[in-house]
Amino acid sequence: MNLEEGNQTTPKEFILLDFNIKDQQILLFILFLPIYFATMVGNILIVVLVLIHQHLHTPMYFFLGNLSVLETCYSSTIMPRMLIRFLSGNHSISVNGCFAQLYFFAFLAATECYFLAVMSYDRYLAICRPLHYAMLMNHRICILLIAASWIFGAVKIGIVVFLVSRLSFCGHNKINHFFCDFIPLIRLSCDDTYLVEITLLIFSFIGTLLPLFIIIISYVCIIKSILKIPSTVGKQKAFSTCSSHLIVVSCFYGSLMIVYVLPNISSLSEVKKLFSLFYTLLTPLVNPLIYSLRNKEVKEAMRKSFQIHHMRP
Repeated sequence: MNLEEGNQTTPKEFILLDFNIKDQQILLFILFLPIYFATMVGNILIVVLVLIHQHLHTPMYFFLGNLSVLETCYSSTIMPRMLIRFLSGNHSISVNGCFAQLYFFAFLAATECYFLAVMSYDRYLAICRPLHYAMLMNHRICILLIAASWIFGAVKIGIVVFLVSRLSFCGHNKINHFFCDFIPLIRLSCDDTYLVEITLLIFSFIGTLLPLFIIIISYVCIIKSILKIPSTVGKQKAFSTCSSHLIVVSCFYGSLMIVYVLPNISSLSEVKKLFSLFYTLLTPLVNPLIYSLRNKEVKEAMRKSFQIHHMRP
């Protein structure tokens, strides 16, 4: 990306406008710091529990542990820099820093979409095809599914970020968002962005709607199977196994759809910015809370861990 092209100059830095709340930066810092801290502690705790407890060495918890690793990285692409801005008042970010944040945020978000689809497929096999589950979801297949999710997310987003990085911005450098995201950044360009927007739309479909379609189909089959279970206890157990995942999917995809499906008009920019908080900050916080508070095996692992800690001299 050239720094100068004729009279057009690409800025050396961008300004993130954050939220329209003046003189309340310290208050925002006090509000968001505990969210980030709780997100880190909750997700790291899930990873540790899955690693050290033998009874959690199953495909379901293998995927949950990987999701928690992803959420830890995901939050860290946005929150630390935002907290520093609240304290320092410096809202600038270098061009390279902006594109780095854009890449890692979008790559991790895309990978999470694949993870949620893989987790729904895992629940489908466990409930609808229990006799074949061990064969269809063995350790090798679990690793392949997770590796494919990371690789597809990295490559797909890498292509789009590369196209965005080739755009000229003609000195426009104020991003109406609290982090570097595709749509606010593309709006600043003075180039023809048709190719970039079409590529983004196609990859959004592949990375978002296709996994969502897999999730919906999986849960339609799961619900049909659960309704055929004769005992009430069996139905409740099956529903409780899937309900945590459904809550996470609803929060994540619901906010994504509002931000990226609603028309890109200025009157909706603040609404979209608000809903961006759900999938960037709140979903990573909610995941460990939902999976720990609603899951008996995770709660049992936590209880055992604290008991061992208290028994040590």
